[in-house]
Amino acid sequence: MESTDTNTAPEPGESLLTGAPDLVTVPTRQGLEAVDIIQRAAGQASRAGGVGPVLHDGSGSTLGFLVPPGTADAWDLPGSACTQTNGRGMRFGDASPAAGTGWLLPPEAVGPVTDPEVLRAALGEAARLIEAADNCC
Repeated sequence: MESTDTNTAPEPGESLLTGAPDLVTVPTRQGLEAVDIIQRAAGQASRAGGVGPVLHDGSGSTLGFLVPPGTADAWDLPGSACTQTNGRGMRFGDASPAAGTGWLLPPEAVGPVTDPEVLRAALGEAARLIEAADNCC
C-alpha cells in the first residue's frame, strides 16, 4: 500500500509554479515596501521564501507579483487584487512582460513566483509601516 503525503508545501528553493501564474496587484508604495520586507526576511532565514518576478505598470501606480496558479481563488486581502492570468501576456522564455508593463524584478533575476503566504504577510506589514509613517508628526 502506498502512502500519500498531504503536505503540498514546497521545499526551500523548490518551484511553486506548475502552470500559468496568477497576478497580485497592489499600489506601488505598498508593493515596494513588501519587496524590501520579503528580501530582508529571505536573507535572514532559509525558510522564508524569496520574492519572485514583479511587474510595474506604465503609469507607475501599481506593482504586480507573480504567484502560483490558483491563488486568485482564495485571495481576499483588502487594497489588493489577484487575477488569474491563464498565461495571457506572460512569456517567460524571453522575459517579455505584457504591453504597457515592465519588470521591476525580471524572472531570470529572482525565483519563479512569490509564495502567497509570504506576500500576504509582507503586504500587511508594509501597510502598517506606511500608515505609521503617514500618521507620524
